[in-house]
Amino acid sequence: MAEFSLRPLTIADYDPVYALWLQTEGMGLGESDTREATASFLDRNPGLSLVASNAQGTIVGTVLCGHDGRRGYLHHLAVARAQRKKGIGRALVDACLEKLATLKIVKCNLFIFADNTAGRTFWLHQGWASREDIVLVQKTLTPEKKSCSCTC
Repeated sequence: MAEFSLRPLTIADYDPVYALWLQTEGMGLGESDTREATASFLDRNPGLSLVASNAQGTIVGTVLCGHDGRRGYLHHLAVARAQRKKGIGRALVDACLEKLATLKIVKCNLFIFADNTAGRTFWLHQGWASREDIVLVQKTLTPEKKSCSCTC
């Protein structure tokens, strides 16, 4: 019998989820992880992101899941350190992949920091393949500043 249950992540879960992210080694948090940005992600991907709760209702795991119409993406998989090795991470991932498959998404991607050895080990053990032929390039977007006071 499972010691945890899964349910969709809602913005009401933000505080305990963010606290779990902060406690998770290898987790990169930034401007895309504010309450507002997380709410936007959840709105764009309804019902795909999940939390795992123990019998007392405490959140012990979470994952953000979304897609762009062609590829799925998993972000911020986290399981409380004391709750690891109980199948929570695998259950969260499997449930997300099932949800993506029902939406006809045929591939899923994720990002791992190069120095996150434990994370890479977890994902490779789950059957994910490492793509060494891809380089991530990124640009931070900032709102344009108008140089005049016109409304152009």
